Amino acid sequence: MKLLQDIVVIDFSQFLSGPSASLCLSDFGAEVIKIEKPGTGDICRELYVSDVVVDGESSIFHAINRNKKSYAADLKNPKDAEKIRKLIASADVVIHNFRPGVMERLGFGYEAVKKINPSVIYAAVSGFGETGEWKHLPGQDLLLQALSGIIWLNNSSHAAPTPMGVSVIDIFSGAHLVQGILSLLYRRGITGEGGLVQVSMLESALDFQFEALTCFYNDGNALPQRSAINSGHAYVAAPYGIYKTKDGYIALAMADILLLAELTGCEKLKAYKDKREWFAKRDEIKALLRERLLENTTSYWLSIFEPKDIWCSRVLNYEELTQEEGYKALNMEIVVQTSNGLSIKTIRSPIKINGKVLSGSKGAPALGEHNALIEAQYKLNQNISEVQTVSDE
Repeated sequence: MKLLQDIVVIDFSQFLSGPSASLCLSDFGAEVIKIEKPGTGDICRELYVSDVVVDGESSIFHAINRNKKSYAADLKNPKDAEKIRKLIASADVVIHNFRPGVMERLGFGYEAVKKINPSVIYAAVSGFGETGEWKHLPGQDLLLQALSGIIWLNNSSHAAPTPMGVSVIDIFSGAHLVQGILSLLYRRGITGEGGLVQVSMLESALDFQFEALTCFYNDGNALPQRSAINSGHAYVAAPYGIYKTKDGYIALAMADILLLAELTGCEKLKAYKDKREWFAKRDEIKALLRERLLENTTSYWLSIFEPKDIWCSRVLNYEELTQEEGYKALNMEIVVQTSNGLSIKTIRSPIKINGKVLSGSKGAPALGEHNALIEAQYKLNQNISEVQTVSDE
């Protein structure tokens, strides 16, 4: 399904935040041309997040750059820079995630690009925004988690600040960038006007925490207090958290403590009749639940809780998850194939339109794989006025 058919995206971004946005656009059907430095390419090709190497490159590069084309060009080389300017003349969207000022120094800032292509959608991800003393700090996910307060919300109160196990801010900032791009594409379809979309990872991280931050702002700036036992959310009362059972773990969300007392046969829980105590004395309550839930298996407790509509779940690892029928029914796994015939299993877009998934079978491109194709398709050897005339016809 080509929802963005004929939309051309020139993507200068690297690693995760920007490429996750262009991945989404490519799943929507846009043509994404990835501009990479000759010789090395996107740093994600070699910046491994694990020891999983696919065809000599990092597995994450293959996951986040499928369905894209690669054009190798040195932006500091006048000849290459001129070709990129000609390419931009035919583009609908330009994306980058360099630090503030970098694209301007290279001659590809918004104002320069707008002169080449007045109706372009120019989309930029930065780490900390365009102003302020942090604007030149590296926009790396762990650092943003540390500075934005996220890691102080995780784990129990006696544990060290704990980051999330995935690059959540990279992915959220990429999703926010896509929202801005699509809104401007919609407006351009009506008015013909382009525009500038700017997202900072810090703002995305703060937006991600709007629930907790709103509590903080309206509670006299009192800091969130993680519970000491089985913490799951700093602002949620008992029993919210993860509990060890006889053979594994069980997650408990919001639930009536008196009903849990009845279902677990824990007489001591019946003393907490006042719902206000479920937060104020949450560690006491969780300690009692922790002791009781250890006495039987996860499956046993699920069989007791689920019929009574207690919000609960097993805690699965990836191996267990992928064996579950609920996972298999989604058909999230896809196999993409690189130009050299290598097959790679990854995850498709989570979006469905009219019941159809957005997916493609092309793997990530080799560095500079599409140079000849793109130069011919976009007539990069013509002068820029000729390219603009062709694109207007």
